[in-house]
Amino acid sequence: MIALEKWPGSGVPDNPGAWLMATAKHRAIDLLRRKALDERKREQLGREREGPGTPDFEAAIDEDIGDDLLRLMFTACHPVLSTEARVALTLRLLGGLTTGEIARAFLVPETTIAQRIVRAKKALADAHVPFEVPRGAERAARLSSVLEVLYLVFNEGYAATAGDDWVRPGLSEDAIRLGRILAELAPTEPEVHGLVALMEIQASRFGARVGPSGEPVLLLDQDRARWDQLLIRRGLAALARAEALGGSEGWYTLQAAIAACHARARTAEETDWRRIVALYDSLARVASSPVVTLNRAVAVAMAFGPAAGLEIVDALSGEPSLAGYHLLPSVRGDLLRKLGRLDEARAEFERAASLTQNVRERELLQERARAAIDERRRP
Repeated sequence: MIALEKWPGSGVPDNPGAWLMATAKHRAIDLLRRKALDERKREQLGREREGPGTPDFEAAIDEDIGDDLLRLMFTACHPVLSTEARVALTLRLLGGLTTGEIARAFLVPETTIAQRIVRAKKALADAHVPFEVPRGAERAARLSSVLEVLYLVFNEGYAATAGDDWVRPGLSEDAIRLGRILAELAPTEPEVHGLVALMEIQASRFGARVGPSGEPVLLLDQDRARWDQLLIRRGLAALARAEALGGSEGWYTLQAAIAACHARARTAEETDWRRIVALYDSLARVASSPVVTLNRAVAVAMAFGPAAGLEIVDALSGEPSLAGYHLLPSVRGDLLRKLGRLDEARAEFERAASLTQNVRERELLQERARAAIDERRRP
């Protein structure tokens, strides 16, 4: 079945027999690892939560491992914890990452992650958080927390905020795996499918997001033949499920619809930018933010010209929450370059480079600043 899904898009491998054997081996190892992980984490969480006044977790566990995973997700992402603690605990309990691996992924000391995990477990015990899937309004609030954590983990893998690598696919793969599990266990929740759709479609670009030397490749410059068509099909199917369940105006479903506009375009020039602007308008109605406005400005520039986009960006210049956000001067520099205001563009790219903590992104922005200088010098 995997061969039938993969080979039409990637081509038949040189040694099909070896490919099938390796794939079967990896799937078997993954299955065994996941079963062992599930049992270990259930026992670990149960032991650490036991004590005076806390429920007996082993007695609360049903035989259905799927339900146990869902309970673990909702417990690890309880709103009593900070976002940082939820991310650390989720990756430790459900992602299978060691404390050291989580620390390296987010570029913080291992002791910091260890303390977050210990404090998170203590907070859950002190609050007597039950090991169960909540119902009603509490379930909606907790589900939002679960989705937020998966979203944050995926985004850190898709566009690393710091470090030497432009992407960290391992983090995104963990988020997608957990998202798929959640979609199977909560099949009637549209935003679960919306988030899975978003992650699948975005992940389809990993093969084209990085050049031969690890350098970033921006969306409009990517070789779309290298996009993973299987992930795109999966993402579009998840998007259709979310919309069929009435979730077309959901936060994650709208972002997935924007990603789908790019995925459906055979070339960058065929992108339906007016549709993307309309989707950003809907996104702003759901949850307006300066970042959403900045992203909308990019779409407006592509649909109606750089001057229209720059007007929106300039209106954000005094926004306190974007004061240290490197993508604001980056976007502004790109629009200024398109308008021929090259000296201003160079200054914006240099400012963006000084703000980012990601080495690869800094190099890209510095290169764009040099390109603006070179373009300025041309007769």
